[in-house]
Amino acid sequence: MSPKPVLIAQISDLHIKPPGALAYGKVDTAKALERCVAALNAFEPALDFVVISGDLVDTPTAEEYDYLKRLLEPLKLPFAGIPGNHDSRELMRTAFPAAPYVRATGSLDQKIEVHGLDLLLLDSSVPGKPHGTLEASTLQWLDATLAMSADRPALLFLHHPPFKGGIWHMDQQDLFNADQLAGIVRAHPRARSIACGHVHRAMLTIFAGISATICPAPNHAVDLDLAQLRVPSFKVEPPAFHIHGWFPGEGFGRVVTHQVPIGEFGGPHPFFGPDGKLL
Repeated sequence: MSPKPVLIAQISDLHIKPPGALAYGKVDTAKALERCVAALNAFEPALDFVVISGDLVDTPTAEEYDYLKRLLEPLKLPFAGIPGNHDSRELMRTAFPAAPYVRATGSLDQKIEVHGLDLLLLDSSVPGKPHGTLEASTLQWLDATLAMSADRPALLFLHHPPFKGGIWHMDQQDLFNADQLAGIVRAHPRARSIACGHVHRAMLTIFAGISATICPAPNHAVDLDLAQLRVPSFKVEPPAFHIHGWFPGEGFGRVVTHQVPIGEFGGPHPFFGPDGKLL
């Protein structure tokens, strides 16, 4: 039997507003999060951890973080979040004071150990700006933390993607110092994947020699405009989240990312009947 994988769920871009308010006057992000939490709780086998990769709230205000905490109360899994461009470091630190932040002020970087795996959560937010930057203290901490072990695989999470996905207005607000991140990743083979948010739709590429993904959102998606045909827009598409499965094995094992739709769907239906024949 293959070794049991470690299953890390990633949800992103929750954009929680005050109770009763809709994002952009159209999207009920609270209901979307309620459905997402139910899907995470119901997934089998049980997930090991949940990372929320930024934009937990929308404005941001203390009221929104209080509402977010109430919406997350039914979640039966341990979780941690990092800020996105819609978040406030100070309000987020107040809302989640027990999180293992690396430092008492400033960026909300975190290291979380889940079985044989290190989750390194990097704060790429720039207060008051839509784009991302990893501060010098974050880069130094990441380099030193990756150097602390030669054999534990590490998954990196941040809000802003370090690559361009082709959606013109989002590419203008990605991670501005991606080259510095790339240098550190290349120097440490135990960094196995990079998982981001920000764009509200699934993407996959190779960055600095490892897989880099963007997680879809549980609410609305950025319009897939690959030719600058429209003004910045969003669409309401089927919601989803990611599961990053780490399978122990030779070397640092392997990481496989699955996209999981949120909703009620038919099945599972068997392929074969009682006689063993294909139906």
